[in-house]
Amino acid sequence: MKAELFSIVDNPIIVDDVIQQVQSVNAGAITVFIGTVRELTNGKRTLYLEYQAYESMAVKKLAEIGEEIKSKWPGTIAAITHRVGRLEISDVAVVIAVSSPHRKEAYEANEYAIERIKEMVPIWKKEYWEDGTKWIGDQLQKVSYE
Repeated sequence: MKAELFSIVDNPIIVDDVIQQVQSVNAGAITVFIGTVRELTNGKRTLYLEYQAYESMAVKKLAEIGEEIKSKWPGTIAAITHRVGRLEISDVAVVIAVSSPHRKEAYEANEYAIERIKEMVPIWKKEYWEDGTKWIGDQLQKVSYE
């Protein structure tokens, strides 16, 4: 049985599980984006991150992104898993897999997915630095909650 195509989890993401969700006999390409926690952001050393989500709405919005992808790139299948909770440096925060009959569409759809996640999915990030913390109000970092 395949897992859900769109999910919010509080445990480490198994990348191969996300890839398996989009495998298809019609796929000539599968692209995978793996977003990880980096140590340096704008010259500040990050100790760890904490993600929170309005889970039911986040899953609905991820599914909406999947429908947008299907509409824009017929024949594609997208799967997105985002992790919440405390994440250490190098931990996987998000995995996006897209299969498509052709590679160009798979690449385009995958990039589209991460940009749409940042625009519309209710997931918030708190950054913990050596000298303090800050809630990032949106993933585009245009709004701060502190």
